[in-house]
Amino acid sequence: MPPAKKALVAGRLHRRLRRTLGMDGFGTYCTYLHDWLPAELTHLIDAITTNKTDFFREAAHFEVLTHHVVPALMAEGIGVQRPLRVWSAGCSSGPEPYTLAMVLSDYAARHPMAFHITGTDVCTEVLETARAGIYPEAMVDPIPLPLRKRYLLRSRDPGAALVRIAPEVRDAVTFRPLNFMDSVYDLPERQDVIFCRNVIIYFDHERQQRVLERLCRTLHPGGFLFMGHAETLTDFTLPLHPVAPMVYRKT
Repeated sequence: MPPAKKALVAGRLHRRLRRTLGMDGFGTYCTYLHDWLPAELTHLIDAITTNKTDFFREAAHFEVLTHHVVPALMAEGIGVQRPLRVWSAGCSSGPEPYTLAMVLSDYAARHPMAFHITGTDVCTEVLETARAGIYPEAMVDPIPLPLRKRYLLRSRDPGAALVRIAPEVRDAVTFRPLNFMDSVYDLPERQDVIFCRNVIIYFDHERQQRVLERLCRTLHPGGFLFMGHAETLTDFTLPLHPVAPMVYRKT
């Protein structure tokens, strides 16, 4: 692990050691892990994971989704003969899957279709936030005003400055834990669209290859993979071809 990442992990763990467990150093914590790893593992993961997310992050992707990807899939009966399945991989506290749900709900109002979104993250703490669907008002500013009016509920307490995602949007999303390092991704169905943006940048090349191969196995033939603007697939051999900036289709 590079020194900068070691320092980051140490700083995050230090807060749990001192504030929650009352320990004075990592040696004590290592002993504790030896005896209590199953009980502590979730807290360890929650402490060290990075959770960066925004509504409508890399907004051009959602235009590609509705203008090109969904019409192409609907032409094959997906969304009509069966629900369109979308996976938000590494969803953090929920803005990405809820953005997808709002965009697809708006699209379905004009072009009737069925869809369901699965949001996954390794961190159980952020998944609880995602399930609640409650966010500070300032966080939802990137959402276009028509969608805000349609799909957000304001708190009854004006001083709270909070909004909640409307039930019809929350009901379109299921959240579940998933670790990218697992050998098999525990999803009930293959997916038609996967958003896995700005996730693999945190892994070395070998782990990136493994994750990308598993994502491809989880994707239906003809399905679409959306990656982050800071990521590239040029160094990997995968059954994918580019169709838009950082958007790939499985062959």
